[in-house]
Amino acid sequence: MTDTNQAIVAGGCFWCTEAVFRDVIGVTEVESVYIGGTLANPTYKDICTGTTGHAEGIRVTFDPEVVSLSDIFDIHLGTHDPTQLNRQGGDVGTQYRSAIFPLDDAQTAEAEAAVARANAEKDGKVVTTIEHTDVWYPAEDYHQEYWDGEGQRNPYCLAVIPPKLMKLRKSFQSKVKPD
Repeated sequence: MTDTNQAIVAGGCFWCTEAVFRDVIGVTEVESVYIGGTLANPTYKDICTGTTGHAEGIRVTFDPEVVSLSDIFDIHLGTHDPTQLNRQGGDVGTQYRSAIFPLDDAQTAEAEAAVARANAEKDGKVVTTIEHTDVWYPAEDYHQEYWDGEGQRNPYCLAVIPPKLMKLRKSFQSKVKPD
């Protein structure tokens, strides 16, 4: 049985998506993962080749009494560009694709509804995939909670993450943890 309080999404660099979801009320844990590929136990070096089929994703654990799965998917689609195929900004490759990885049929229905809402807002240009797999691999320890540590000194993160956090605060004010 799947944990109905978890969701797995991908939307570019997992450092960036992890930083966004760490600021969402009701989210209790965010883990950077590799998902959707064919290589067992991939490493970051493997993923960066773009040949494993994996996406850089995050596994979000949340309290559904505080934030709904629908909210999680809407925040995901609203804080990255779901209209870019296999890229987010300067990050290019299938490992940076926009995807939702439902853990059961109910999540599939929620994912389809979220993509439909995003398509209505984006003139039907959303390329986010809904992919079914129950296999994911935790990213290496140094990728976990990256923004809270090394990311604060990484020029790439300093350029990319603050605009995503501002988008979260602007578009999803009621879902943001207090400072």
